[in-house]
Parts: sequence; C-alpha cells; structure tokens
Amino acid sequence: MRPLGPAGPGGTPFEARGSAPVPLSVLDLATVGVGSTATEALRASARIARIAEERGFTRFWVAEHHSMPGVASTSPAVILAHLAAHTERVRLGSGGVMLPNHAPLVIAEQFGTLEALAPGRIDLGLGRAPGTDGATAAALRRTDNLREGADEFPQQLAELTRFLDDDFPDDHRYARIHAVPGPVQGGDGGRPPVWLLGSSGFSARLAGQLGLPFAFAHHFSAANTIPALELYRESFRPSAALSEPYALIGVSALAADEEREARRQVLTGALAMLRLRTGRPGLVPTPEEAEAYSFSPVERDFVDGWLGNVIHGTPDAVRDGLDALTKRTGADELMITANAHTPEIRVRSYDLIATAYAMPTSR
Repeated sequence: MRPLGPAGPGGTPFEARGSAPVPLSVLDLATVGVGSTATEALRASARIARIAEERGFTRFWVAEHHSMPGVASTSPAVILAHLAAHTERVRLGSGGVMLPNHAPLVIAEQFGTLEALAPGRIDLGLGRAPGTDGATAAALRRTDNLREGADEFPQQLAELTRFLDDDFPDDHRYARIHAVPGPVQGGDGGRPPVWLLGSSGFSARLAGQLGLPFAFAHHFSAANTIPALELYRESFRPSAALSEPYALIGVSALAADEEREARRQVLTGALAMLRLRTGRPGLVPTPEEAEAYSFSPVERDFVDGWLGNVIHGTPDAVRDGLDALTKRTGADELMITANAHTPEIRVRSYDLIATAYAMPTSR
C-alpha cells in the first residue's frame, strides 16, 4: 500500500492555503433544483470542482445516492472520470461508494481505472449503508436480505483490499483473478487510498482497527460526531496506510453576502430533506417555495433541528462556525457540502468561504 502524506491520506503538505486551521474539502451531491435537469447539475459539478481546485480545496468528493430525483449522483466512478478530465490537481474521490451495493472486484476495477486516468489523485471512500430506501437497495443488491449485506461489510472490505493490492494467497479461489488496471500491470504500484465512511460507531471502530482514515457524516448525524471520533481514535492501530488517526468530518455550510440570504438558501435544502425523510423525495425547491411552505409544528421542529447543524451566514460567521467545529471535534479536515437550489449559490458560497480564509485564487 502506498504510504500516505503528512497532510493526510494521499495528500500533500498543508501549506500556502490561507488561514484555515485544517485542510478544507468539498462534498458535492450534484443536486437538481426545480426548473433544472440532471445534465445541468452534472455540468455544474465539473464547474464547482474546477473552482475548488483554483481556490485550494484539498479534495472534491461525490456521493452515491439512488432513486432521489433531486440528486444526480448515482454513479460515483462515472462522475469522477468526468471530473478527472476537467481538473488537474485537486484530489477526487467517493464520499462514498456504498460497498454492499457492488461486487468488490467491480469497485477495484473502476477505481483502478480512475487511478490510471488521474494518477495520485483518487480517493476511494466506502460506506456500508445503501444510500437509498429499502426497496431500491433490494433492487440494487438483488436480495431482500439487506442486513446480511451490512453484516458482511468487513469481509467485503478485505476482499476489495486484496483485489486492489493483487495479493490474494496462492490457495485462495480468487488468486488468479486480477483487477485491471492494477498492480499486475506493473507501473508505479500506486492505488487509491481507502477511507471508511460512517455516521455511527461501527465504521469508526473498524477504521481505527484497520488503521484507515475515517470520514464522519457530521452533516446528518451531528449528535454522534464526537463519540464516533473518540471511538475511532481509541481503536486506532498504526498501519501501512497511517501511523496515526486521521479524521475528516462532513459539514453542511453555506455563506452568502447577507445573513438573511444565507437563511433563505439553506431553507431550500431543509425542505428537500424534510420531504425525503417523509417519503416525498423531489427536486430541490426554490427559496420562494420554501419560504411559502406551511410547516406543521412537527415539520417546523424537524427543520429547525436540521438547520441547527448547518453553518450559514456571512463569510465571517461561517468561518467562525467552521473554526469552532474544528476545535470542538479535533477534526483533521473539514469537507463542506453546500445544498442550495442553484449551482450559482453553491459556487458563490465556496468562493466566499475560501476568501474568508485567504485561500489562493489559483494554485
């Protein structure tokens, strides 16, 4: 396995990136707003990736979600290949591939291909959740026994790692199978660093025991963040990948020129999440639709709770909120996701945050 750099998995030293206390990265869902299309959303993802690169963000990751009209990010490997063709330096990765939905060999081949297309720039983030509802997960996995897929995650991870490293024992039934592109073809022997993703203690403990970098979904499981990070650090065992723990947390954050405008924009994401959680997934609503929506008391409680975990406001306010979160959690890296109705709002937010931290305009 390729050793990981001093700035974290696959990274370069955290220098000349302004005043941010830890590396900043971007998680993009290729969200589709009312009046827009998946084509426009995916084009916007490429645009945002280029801006992230220009402003000095460390990584740009895409997620795997299914059967959600407002999310065009269903096939991380396909999207990452497109992004690799439109960027030069920023690290690209999956946040994440839901491993139980796929055969480990397929993922090894896909990310081996990505590594060949963009050497040294690919991260393989893995999760064990389905990234969708139960019926869709059953269609993806061709089984109704979804619990079995989650329980087999450690075994699937071990198999995937063997394929990536091309090192099955001689007596293993897969010993003659090679993930191509991969080490069997020679070259520099590089392969994508593996990250474990999670929103609870299971992946935190497993990542620690295996000595892998860990990415926690603070943006939708904030109450579990500190316990999960503590469990990860307590469980950590040095490995060929890492000599010490490295924890990234995903955080929802949106900056605008004015506080009121930031509030208008994040309300669209909150309403979209409310509809998803109540079985009514759809396109991301406009700010006008979100403001006009008549929330029941129960819905209002949900939205208020959701927005309480979204750092939003003026650039200075967002910077202060991110700094406070870093200090509170001890995270080694923050991965920002900005959910809003239009790509322009997300672009503006990332640009304002970068400027608040005096990050470079190009690298």
